[in-house]
Amino acid sequence: MAVVIEKRARAAYVTFSRPPLNVLNLALLRELGGLLDSVKKDDALDFLVLRGEGERAFSAGVDVGDHTRERVPEMLETVHGVMKTLLSLPQVTVAVIHGACLGGGCELASCCDFLLASEDSVFATPEINVGCYPPVALARFASEIGYHRAAEMILTGKRLSAAEACAMGFVNRVVPRPELEQTLENLLDELRGKSRAVLRITVQGLREIALQNFSAALKRSEEIYLNDLVNTEDVEEGVRAFLEKRKPNWKHR
Repeated sequence: MAVVIEKRARAAYVTFSRPPLNVLNLALLRELGGLLDSVKKDDALDFLVLRGEGERAFSAGVDVGDHTRERVPEMLETVHGVMKTLLSLPQVTVAVIHGACLGGGCELASCCDFLLASEDSVFATPEINVGCYPPVALARFASEIGYHRAAEMILTGKRLSAAEACAMGFVNRVVPRPELEQTLENLLDELRGKSRAVLRITVQGLREIALQNFSAALKRSEEIYLNDLVNTEDVEEGVRAFLEKRKPNWKHR
């Protein structure tokens, strides 16, 4: 199994299990989507926790091999289907991040209500370096962290430290790695003391208002990706160069 789930104390702990970098391939994403659907229907669960196995990464992103022209439509449908499901859960969601949180992994984490990070975490949407862009980030990050910060992340692929991500409001809390699990449990204990009914209504309203333009923005982002980006020569060159471990030779068309 590429995704492991454990249920205890009203919480589902979901772990990506593809160490060392927990790259999100289509098989993992389909498995994750199925687990999220089951969590959505489980009235005994009030919280969902996402995390990555191993020492190096929450997730280094979606498998670059799935960014080829032939696979892109399926990849976008699968990735965005998982994120839409995550955003529709009645449970409060928490991403617990250590190490690398990149690309689609960063976008996936951003769909959670809380982001807790270890001090050694790094965040980036580096798709621009392989001739692509992150569609969810394009549709959402400007409203979350401000246009210019979103532009810097998306257009440069710059890596942000956990402290930088926290300062811009992308991450809720940053702690030393040994304190990360206790920080999570402290947060869950705090939330367990609230009314389940009120929590669910409030998180539904919070997301509904914050995401009122998201569906249309994501649809447009997907259209640009499929109709414009995928038809460039450079999108193929960027993916090929990454897989061949060399610098891309951009044709600028």
